[in-house]
Amino acid sequence: MRLHVVTDVHGATVPLARAGEGADGVLVLGDLLEFIDYRDPTNGIISRLLGPEVAAEFGRMRRIGAPRAQVLGLLERSWARFTDPAAAVAEAVAAQYAEIFRVLGGLGVPVWAIPGNVDVPDAWPDTDGVTRADGRVVEIGGRRFGFLGGVPLPPGIDPRRTGPWRPHFVTHEDWTARLDALGPADVLCTHVPPAHPGLTYDVVTRRAEIASAPLAARIRAEQPSHALFGHVHQPLHRRARIGRTECVNAGHFRAHGTPYVLRF
Repeated sequence: MRLHVVTDVHGATVPLARAGEGADGVLVLGDLLEFIDYRDPTNGIISRLLGPEVAAEFGRMRRIGAPRAQVLGLLERSWARFTDPAAAVAEAVAAQYAEIFRVLGGLGVPVWAIPGNVDVPDAWPDTDGVTRADGRVVEIGGRRFGFLGGVPLPPGIDPRRTGPWRPHFVTHEDWTARLDALGPADVLCTHVPPAHPGLTYDVVTRRAEIASAPLAARIRAEQPSHALFGHVHQPLHRRARIGRTECVNAGHFRAHGTPYVLRF
């Protein structure tokens, strides 16, 4: 059995159309949308709606760690040009998803997908050949694959509920409860990594990205063969072992366009 694993697609439909070549199936571990492209401010939903200048300034503010009030001020002034900013975002999201899922549905092999933090799972179109696997254990090739999407916030922090776009962040408690509810799995597939310094530290942004300590605890306790994930675009280490479990960041697909190959 050969499965191709992609994550952090961020709108890269050209390489995505080749992701099924030679595979028996494709696992998509979140962040299908490209909301903002920090490398190319002419790309992404913010650029499409607010213009590349705003996208570039937003990216600059994020890179330098500008105060949240300044970032929100930029966005509030920019969104003011729309009578209904949320409707404009929803339209742009639907258009991008239509193209992404058209590609996924045309891969010619089964696809199992979960959302990442930039995704809007309620806007995913129903697509033949694409299984929404979030919160499920699915048998593939005789092995049990446990899927859990979204990104848990640190304990005690609630998701942001303002603005025209809401990232797919969930509370630590809700995400952990859904993880606990997953049945036994031979392979765990999430968007976020388990809490492990080498897997969570991004060498470009120079900070540790969000990870899950309960996920790491489950891996240590149950020792699945693999834990597959994404979220960290430039990790210090792409893979590490927790006990017998091979923990693998499937990679920033938009940047390199190559799936991680899982054989069994």
